[in-house]
Amino acid sequence: MDVSLTSVGVLALLGLGLIFGLKHATEVDHVVAVSTIVSQSRSLLRSAMVGVLWGAGHTAALLVTGAIVLSLRVTIPESISNWLEFCVALMILGLGASALWRAVRKGREVHLHKHSHDGVYHVHVHFHEATTRHGQGHSSTHTHAVSSIGIKPVLVGTMHGFAGSGALTLLVLAQIKSPWLGLLYLAIFGVGSIVGMLLMSGLIGLPFALTSRNLSGLHHRFQAAAAVLSIAFGLWYAYQTGLPSGLF
Repeated sequence: MDVSLTSVGVLALLGLGLIFGLKHATEVDHVVAVSTIVSQSRSLLRSAMVGVLWGAGHTAALLVTGAIVLSLRVTIPESISNWLEFCVALMILGLGASALWRAVRKGREVHLHKHSHDGVYHVHVHFHEATTRHGQGHSSTHTHAVSSIGIKPVLVGTMHGFAGSGALTLLVLAQIKSPWLGLLYLAIFGVGSIVGMLLMSGLIGLPFALTSRNLSGLHHRFQAAAAVLSIAFGLWYAYQTGLPSGLF
């Protein structure tokens, strides 16, 4: 943050917290992790909800850490922060591997349908989830059930929140003398991150939503691409957080 928190009024301070929270949601490790979860969604609403849940977990972690740091006036050791960042890298790797396995497995369920209408045959690509595979007595009407979003976005956001809380709370501790004002700043920052990730996850989810029904092949290519990107970034991030910081 280039702006000194001590040089602005309370309202301006909280406004800065909101802006910085919005910006914080766009950090690469956040976006990559959320993209692997959003790739499972087939509607913009569900994609946006992933962002909201991520932001809720992220904000909760910031507030818990902030309450401890600001009340005790202590700092989080750099070694712990480094280990938390390394755990984030491993988490991103795991999310990518899981998403890639899911994309490959479901991609095998993409197949061709041949239909006859008034003596004219045509072929189209069709996708089945596990609950909608063909069985005996199958008709041409399919359901497209989507499993619930679950707690995964909350856990991912919580991990990101704990990993990033060290630097943020140190800044707040150094420049905001009132613990209550510091917690309020973190809360506003968290609201900004929720809004920012809601917008980001909705934007990321747009191509998945548009291709989920009639372009199943392209949809699964997008899923695979998101998974491979997550794995590649996770490997790079693990290297960056592990070696230069002296963890190994």
